[in-house]
Order: sequence, then structure tokens, then C-alpha cells
Amino acid sequence: MNRRFFLTSGLTLGAVAVLSTQSLAAAASNLTGATNGGRAAKTSFRKVIKTNAQWKRILTPEQYDVTREKGTEAPYSSPLNEIHDSGTFQCVSCALPLFSSKAKFESGTGWPSFYQPLAKQYVHETVDKSIAGEPRTEILCARCDAHLGHVFKDGPPPTGLRYCMNGVAMKFVKA
Repeated sequence: MNRRFFLTSGLTLGAVAVLSTQSLAAAASNLTGATNGGRAAKTSFRKVIKTNAQWKRILTPEQYDVTREKGTEAPYSSPLNEIHDSGTFQCVSCALPLFSSKAKFESGTGWPSFYQPLAKQYVHETVDKSIAGEPRTEILCARCDAHLGHVFKDGPPPTGLRYCMNGVAMKFVKA
């Protein structure tokens, strides 16, 4: 074996090994969920990705407007405001459990409100600058990126947070 062949083969195998490791790391990251500040967030679900046409086939026009186009339902229009039974509020798009009825409270805002999600990794926070001069924290479903609503720092104990959600973006499953 000549020296040039040996060096070329070694470099090629090294490059393949590095690329394979990066591909495996990316695949593992996709299985565990999105990264959070460089740390992989452990989740027990896979990301749901659909085309706009696919979402339009499975959602009502109002659900599509709110969850995919970041719309807002009219206040006091959601039947979920009146639910006080024990159960779970799930994403209407992908059925990921988002909020427990135990965390629901009457905020007087006209939208279903919760002081915490079932698990922090089930919701994704992002900055919403759609209202000039008033940045807000938007809440998205971590599995399918559906727009759910916003979170504010005027909620009750123990968190002091108010997750103000669009009822049309969720469905209730009684316990």
C-alpha cells in the first residue's frame, strides 16, 4: 500500500465518520424533540408536520385560522370557558395533552386560562411582535407548532402566569 493511498483513504473514512456522527446526532435530536438553549428537551412524541392543504382537510376553517394563521377567536365564544369537569385540554391539531383542568382558572378575559401547562416541554414559547410596541409571548404546541394563544405574568399562584388560550385551538377530554 503506498503512502498517498493510505492518507487519502484515512481522510475519506474520517470524513464519512464525522458526517455519520452528525447525521446520527440530528436524528436523535429529532426523536427527542427540539433543542432548548443547546440542550435537547426530552419529549415523548415525534414532531407532526403537514402541508397547509393537509391541515385544511382536518381542521375547521376557524381552527385553521387560529392554529395555522395565528388568528384569535372572539372572547367569550368558546364552550371550553364553561368546562369545569376533571380532564385534559389537548391540541385540536395533534391531540398532544397541553393543560390539566386542575390548572384552569377564571381570568375574566373571555378565553380559557391556565396557570401552567401539563409539562413545560409540551408548549413552545416565542416572541410575538404582531402588535406594534407590545411584544408578547406566544404559545405554540410543541408537537405540531399550532398557535394556541399567549402567556402573561398576571396569573394566580403558584406560578403567577396566565396562559390565555384560544378555545378553538384545543379540545377537552374528560377524565
